[in-house]
Amino acid sequence: MARLMARFHKIPAGLTGKSPTIWVATFFGSGLLRPASGTWGSLAALPVGYVLYAMAGFGGLVVGAGIAYALGMWASDIWLQHDDNQDPSAIVIDEVAGLWLALAFAPASLAGWAAAFLLFRFFDIVKPWPVSWADTKLKGAEGVMADDILAGCMSALALYLLQRYGLSLGG
Repeated sequence: MARLMARFHKIPAGLTGKSPTIWVATFFGSGLLRPASGTWGSLAALPVGYVLYAMAGFGGLVVGAGIAYALGMWASDIWLQHDDNQDPSAIVIDEVAGLWLALAFAPASLAGWAAAFLLFRFFDIVKPWPVSWADTKLKGAEGVMADDILAGCMSALALYLLQRYGLSLGG
């Protein structure tokens, strides 16, 4: 049992598993999985993102990213009041917001969404400037959320450039 528990992040003391903060911050628990919590959170965001896109297209994903960002600011702020780590891996609502932003600009095809996912994870992990700036300079909930929004924006720009200069991603 101890070995199984080691595969999950701990919830900070002072918060319970029933708290809406936990469910929002971890995107329904996906951020509690280890290792690679950000990838698990991004994978969990895909089917919900698909529903948003199917219901409202580009606008659904952009509005969804905005709502995820606002909820992420709220949940991260509460979580950080109970945690010494100021960018806990278990918080993945930031990945959700950033990925949905990238998906909004991807062609509506398997190749387009796969490219958006891979580009987003690349920019989120490698953290080129300005993602690295946001990751190191911004503090609190803003610091948790902003780097992933910038990674989403960079992914959207990369998708545009790839298509503009000849790579067909379908859609």
